[in-house]
Amino acid sequence: MAMGFEIIQALKQIAREKDVDEELIIETLVAGLVSAARKKYGQESNIVVNVDQEAGNITVHRVRNVVETVEDEELEVSLTEALEAEPGIEVGAELRVEIPLVAFGRNAIQAAKQVVVQRVREAERDRIFGEFEDRIGEIVTGGVQQIDRGNIIVNIGRTEAILLQREQIPREQFRQGNSIKAYIIDVSKTSKGPPVVLSRNNPEFLRKLFEVEVPEIKEGIVEIKAVARDPGSRSKIAVHSNDDKVDAVGACVGMKGSRVQSVVRELGGERIDVVLWSEAPVEFVTRALSPAQVVLAEMDADQVKVTVVVADDQLSLAIGRGGQNARLAARLTNLKIDLINESQYAERQEFKETPTVPIADIESLGKKTRERLEEAGYETADQLAAATLDDLTAISGIGAKMAAKIIEAAQGLLPAAEEEVLEGEETLVEEETLEEEAAAGEEISAEEDAAEEPETGKKPETGEDTGEYVEDEESGEALPEAEEDEEGDSRERAV
Repeated sequence: MAMGFEIIQALKQIAREKDVDEELIIETLVAGLVSAARKKYGQESNIVVNVDQEAGNITVHRVRNVVETVEDEELEVSLTEALEAEPGIEVGAELRVEIPLVAFGRNAIQAAKQVVVQRVREAERDRIFGEFEDRIGEIVTGGVQQIDRGNIIVNIGRTEAILLQREQIPREQFRQGNSIKAYIIDVSKTSKGPPVVLSRNNPEFLRKLFEVEVPEIKEGIVEIKAVARDPGSRSKIAVHSNDDKVDAVGACVGMKGSRVQSVVRELGGERIDVVLWSEAPVEFVTRALSPAQVVLAEMDADQVKVTVVVADDQLSLAIGRGGQNARLAARLTNLKIDLINESQYAERQEFKETPTVPIADIESLGKKTRERLEEAGYETADQLAAATLDDLTAISGIGAKMAAKIIEAAQGLLPAAEEEVLEGEETLVEEETLEEEAAAGEEISAEEDAAEEPETGKKPETGEDTGEYVEDEESGEALPEAEEDEEGDSRERAV
């Protein structure tokens, strides 16, 4: 069967449009025609397809061996039948019968088409994957082609990319035809949609934008050591200069803020703090909390948490709106930050200097009660003062009323700083009979018990804000809300 020159030209056009090898397209067509013929004549049939690109002809033949007795109808034909098709043929020869297009049937033709389409798609995806797999981590620019359920399809040249809704900057909007710049985070062969996946809220996108705007970064003179982002709101980057003559912060900010402003505009107004990196964790944390002024910073023994002290009127500024400033500083430094003001720090120091009060000094505790508490691990008054009713009533022989009296007695021995922490807490006391307390072996005055009315209230809940800010992996909202000042440091600039 001769097929038209137009078919060959159409296949070549597909190859050019999809940037796929022409030979692969021809091979795919041959495979499709073989598949279509075998659907009609059997899966084991010997089908031969010849393509003459110069003449524009494609022929399809079914080949069978001529035999006296047919055992396999798909591969063999009797001599009698073969002589009808080709007079003079002999046993042992091959009978080649051309298959006209109409003989394939509609289903077989559809199957051939599917093979061609599938192979072209696979070839195109292989090409795209080979082209973009080494470009992961680069910035590309394209045009918004379509917006589908919040996802943006971007034309980036000879292929399409997708900017998923979760990878977009909050409240940022694009329309069809808009130019868009994004960061390549993944390239997939198996995805049903566009194989190239983009992001605009990835911290590395911010890093790459600075590499484009700041020649010193591209040349390796200035390094971006760390990046922390709240996309669309605020970011912090830590920079370091490998040349003493080059100011790393000044290079990133640019003349009159020109360089950093270019990045800010690309990110839709996202504020960017550029701080100077330091290999000393305490100094780095101090700079990362800019624009707040730090009075004192101390690293703990495990080298994972820094206690930072700021002036009383600087605490809100250090925390930032919704805890943002402290949260970003924790991400940037990869450290836990215990943020307190000077008053809180003074209280802690006073408490540290106060000798520990053993439970033996609590006069109202009897011998049996003290032994029960010691067996449960309570050795000092401050441990009892911090305990809850549930903690103490879990100890055999101690009821709710007795637990409340123990906590009250322990709190009475604490220094003033600790009393302030516990001030205002209410204790829930469930009604118990004096018989239950007597059975428990309590030695606190029975007269006090008889005179005391059942107490009701609320279970102790410590509402103290410790000031410690630890990054929450999922929500990112581990810090209390506070108003943020707009003051900035001359070296560590907030834009």
